Amino acid sequence: MQNNLIETRPIFATLTEQPSSSYPPIVKAPRFWQLLQWTFRPLEFLDNCAQHYGDCFITRIGKAESVFFSQPEAIAHIFSNPELFDSGRAQQALKYSLGQSSVLTLDGEQHRQRRQLLMPPFHGERMRNYGDVICQITEQVTHQWQPRDVVTLLPFMNEITLEVILKVVFGLSEGERYQQLKDNIAQFLKIGADPFSYMLTFFPGIMQDRGPWKPLTLFLKRRQQVDELLYAEIRERRARFDPNRTDILTLLISAKDEAGDSLTDQELRDELMTMLLAGHDSSAATLSWTLYMLHASPTAKNKLLNELASVDDPTAITRLPYLNAVCSEALRLRSAGPTVAVRVTNQPVKITGYELPANTVILPCQYLTHHREDIYPNPRQFQPERFLERQYSPYEYYPFGGNNRRCIGAAFAGFEMKLVLATILKRYLLELAEKPPISAVRRGVNISPKGGVRMRVLQRL
Repeated sequence: MQNNLIETRPIFATLTEQPSSSYPPIVKAPRFWQLLQWTFRPLEFLDNCAQHYGDCFITRIGKAESVFFSQPEAIAHIFSNPELFDSGRAQQALKYSLGQSSVLTLDGEQHRQRRQLLMPPFHGERMRNYGDVICQITEQVTHQWQPRDVVTLLPFMNEITLEVILKVVFGLSEGERYQQLKDNIAQFLKIGADPFSYMLTFFPGIMQDRGPWKPLTLFLKRRQQVDELLYAEIRERRARFDPNRTDILTLLISAKDEAGDSLTDQELRDELMTMLLAGHDSSAATLSWTLYMLHASPTAKNKLLNELASVDDPTAITRLPYLNAVCSEALRLRSAGPTVAVRVTNQPVKITGYELPANTVILPCQYLTHHREDIYPNPRQFQPERFLERQYSPYEYYPFGGNNRRCIGAAFAGFEMKLVLATILKRYLLELAEKPPISAVRRGVNISPKGGVRMRVLQRL
């Protein structure tokens, strides 16, 4: 039996072999060079493309060809007409980690039903119940920080977000399985964060099981170890089902779709892996970026500290207007990835004057949209006040995607982000231990701060 990281079917449209005046401009650089740039200097690559080719362009990254869009008009057309696009079949590489039945790899009615099933645990009172847990985890992970210590934020933020997933999503906080799962997940995620591993996903032929030579041996081993632990936990939780538990796994075990059917063990496993991979490193990177931006902007930091000073209740904290503006601005400048969910046209479409055939891969690029001078004056400056002065449309600001492909965990991610930031800022007085700017580097599909952001602890509060 072959293990393929990327399914080679269906075949996507190849625009550069049949250029047309109705197609967007093509980035004129060798394919491998574009892949290197996209892997190791993704933001600089996008900036250069936008400068030379405008709001829309075709890249040739490895064997893949994609059309990038950043105009709000184009984003509105893509988000407002979901029936014209598929996303699951455009994300074949994800199936190898997430499985065949993840909400991210489904399309059509299957996707709609699964999304409807998954939404409730991430909203309303159920989500707010997790506030105290998030604050406690943050305090426990950072309790070792002492005055004069120099700490690298990203590993601590990774530990916080992993603990949140283990406790809030998986419902695990102690015991042998908890420790084994924590250790194996950390090793599994480390493999996926390597930029060279990311590069290999663009070469389907390399990523196959070729008998004794297995490029993915370590990846497969770690995935199998994580799977065995997850399936064991799922079986045990079914056998000893406790309706009083509030973790998301328990809620999903009891959930039923419109036909009255429950998720199978494999579907549960796939959704747990989706929440893990979508919500761990991305949230950690965003938290690190936000703390960096705040401490590089003393006026914003002091304004936020004043707002936080008189509030302790987690629910009240998450409603603070300036904290919300800080988080929104940080996500504008550095959302986890430079693009949102890839889509592929399922029929010929016309977007901002460009006529694209069926099976064209398109990428809404929030990084470029969020750095448009015509929407965000001084777009490279950290200015939280802009989110107090104006409400942006979902086509001008979309760090979590849009419409039927908007991240299901977006509300939870924002909730977690605000509570972790507030807990750290109310406990520690910090300063940057390195001079800005800090450059961005790739960690898998995400964009993280190079070096992880080094901070000096000045005082415990």
